[in-house]
Amino acid sequence: MSDLSKIRNFCIIAHVDHGKTTLSDRLLERTQTVEKRQMKEQLLDAMDLEREKGITIKCHPVTMLYKAKDGNEYTFNLIDTPGHVDFSYEVSRSLAACEGACLLIDASQGVEAQTVANATLAMQQGLEVIPVINKVDLPSAHPEDTRRQVEDILAIPADDAVLASGKAGIGIEDILESVVRRIPPPRWADYPAPRALIFDSLFDTYKGVIAYVRVFSGSFRPGDTIQLMANSAKSVVKEVGIFSPKMRNTDVLEAGSVGFIVLNIREVADVKIGDTITHATTPAAEPVAGFKEVRPMVFSGVYPIDTADYEKLKTSLGKLAMNDAALTYTAESSVALGFGFRCGFLGLLHMEIIQERLRREYDLDIISTYPSVIYRVFTHDGKMTLVDNPSFMPDPSLIEHIEEPTIRAHILIPGWCIGDVLALVMEKRGICDHTDTIDGDRVMLTCPLPLNEILVDFNDRLKSITRGYGSLDYEFGDYITSDLVKMDILVQEEPVDAFSSIVHRTKAELRGRMICERLKDLLPRQLFKVPIQASIGGKVIARETLGSTGKDVIAKCYGGDISRKRKLLDKQKEGKKRMKQIGRVSIPQEVFTKILKNEG
Repeated sequence: MSDLSKIRNFCIIAHVDHGKTTLSDRLLERTQTVEKRQMKEQLLDAMDLEREKGITIKCHPVTMLYKAKDGNEYTFNLIDTPGHVDFSYEVSRSLAACEGACLLIDASQGVEAQTVANATLAMQQGLEVIPVINKVDLPSAHPEDTRRQVEDILAIPADDAVLASGKAGIGIEDILESVVRRIPPPRWADYPAPRALIFDSLFDTYKGVIAYVRVFSGSFRPGDTIQLMANSAKSVVKEVGIFSPKMRNTDVLEAGSVGFIVLNIREVADVKIGDTITHATTPAAEPVAGFKEVRPMVFSGVYPIDTADYEKLKTSLGKLAMNDAALTYTAESSVALGFGFRCGFLGLLHMEIIQERLRREYDLDIISTYPSVIYRVFTHDGKMTLVDNPSFMPDPSLIEHIEEPTIRAHILIPGWCIGDVLALVMEKRGICDHTDTIDGDRVMLTCPLPLNEILVDFNDRLKSITRGYGSLDYEFGDYITSDLVKMDILVQEEPVDAFSSIVHRTKAELRGRMICERLKDLLPRQLFKVPIQASIGGKVIARETLGSTGKDVIAKCYGGDISRKRKLLDKQKEGKKRMKQIGRVSIPQEVFTKILKNEG
C-alpha cells in the first residue's frame, strides 16, 4: 500500500493564455520527469490543433516524483486544464479528480473573467487554491497590483501568492514546495469499496477503450472484473498504468493515484465520462461525488460534402463523443444537404475545434449549418416543444409565444472603452445591470444577454473594441419570452431549408437582406431571371433578383429588315416566360459552403 501522506493531486487552472502549459513544462523539467533531450515546448499539448492555436483543449494528466526540502520524496499527479470558457467542463472534471489547484494569474493582465470563474469552481469543490502570479519577468508585469486583485476579487490572502515565471523558470521550486505544504493528501481513501472516477477517456483501435481515472479507494489490477456504476456494464481490466507523461504500464493502481485503465469494452458509448468504476465482486454503494453533467448549448447541423462519407462521419462522431463528454449528436436529413447529424456543442470555440478535428483526425470534408440554440415554443393548445432546428418550427398561426435561453455574462474591460462595449451589449439585445470597478482602470460589467446573440461574432468584436484586453465569462440564465420568428430564404419561390434560421423580428430584415445579397453574388446565372427572397410566414421582407444570361439569338441575322430581329427577340421573350414557369434552380454545393462558412 502506498503512503497516502506522500501523494499530492493538483491541477493548474487559469484564464486562457496565462501560461499554464509553459509552467507545466518547467515542472516536468524540475522534477526530471522528462529528459532534457526529449523536452519540447507545450509538451502536454498532444494535438497539433492545440499547438497551432496556443490553447489547451483537453486536460492532460502526468505523474511526477519530487524530492522536497523536508527530505521526503512525494508523488505529484498534475492535470493541465484548458482556460477557455467553452472548455470549463474539462476543468470541472479535472477538479473532481484533485485535492488542490494552482490558480495561475498573468502579472501583466491581472485577474480576468475566467480566472474568477475557475477559482469559484475550485472553491465550490472544496479544493485548496494556491495563487501563482506568473510572467513576473515581463517589463509590463505588475505583481503587487495583481496581489491586491487576488485579495480584493478572489478573497484569497495576498501573502499566499507565489511569484513565478514559466518561461524564465523563476519560482518553480516555491510552487512545488507550496504544493507539498498546502495541498492535503488524497481524500476519501478510507471508503470500504474500490472506487475510481473516470475524468477522460479515448478509443484506441488496438486496445479498445482507455479510461483516464483517479483512484479514490481500493486498488485495480489487470485481470480484475470491474463494473461501471452508470449502466452496470462489466468488463475485465486488461492493463493499468500511469502517465509519465507517455503511458507507462504498472502492476497496480492504488488509492490516491491518477492513471489509466484499459477496459475490455469495444462499444464507445458504454463508457461515460464522470462515471465511477468499482469492483464487480464488492461494488460501491454510491459513486464519487463532485461531477456534474454538462448540457450542450449551441446546435449546428454537420453534413459530409460527399454523401458517401456519411457512415465515416457517424463513426468519427462516436469516437469524438467518447473523448468529449459535452458533444452530442443525432441523425437528421436536409433536402439541400442530404444526410447528416445535428450536433450539440458548449460554445462556438468548441464547435470550431470539433469540426477542425473531424477534418484533420478523420480526414472528412464537412459543411455545417448556421449555429442555433434550443428554443421553447408554446402553442395555443398548451403544449411546449423544444426546437433546435428551424425546420421543426410549428406553423406561425399555432404559436402562442417563444422563449429563448439567456446567459449572464461577466465582461472584464478597461475603463476607457466602457461606452463602446455598452453599445455592443445593447446592439445584441442585452442590458447591463451591474458594474463593479476592480481597480484604477478596469471594470467588470454583468450583463444578461440572449444566448443566440453571442453565438457568432460577440467575442471577436469585444476583443477588437477593447484592443484584446477584454475578457468574457458567462453562466447560463433563464428562458425569457421574445419576439422570435422563423425566416425562410426562397430561391425561385422554393424554400431552401439549409438557410432557414430563427431570428428576432427586429433583426430579420437586415439578416435577410444580407443573405439575399450574398446569394445574388454566388449563384450561377440562369437563362431566366431568378427572384431570391427572405420571408417570414409568407410575407417577403427582402428581395434580390439574379439577372438572366442572354443567348444571342440575332447573331445569325446579317442585315435585313429590323422586323426580323424583333420577331426573334419576341420569340425569345416568350420562351423565357415559359421557362420561368417551369424552370428550376439547382444550387451548387460550393454556394452552401461559402454562405454557411461566412455565416458561421
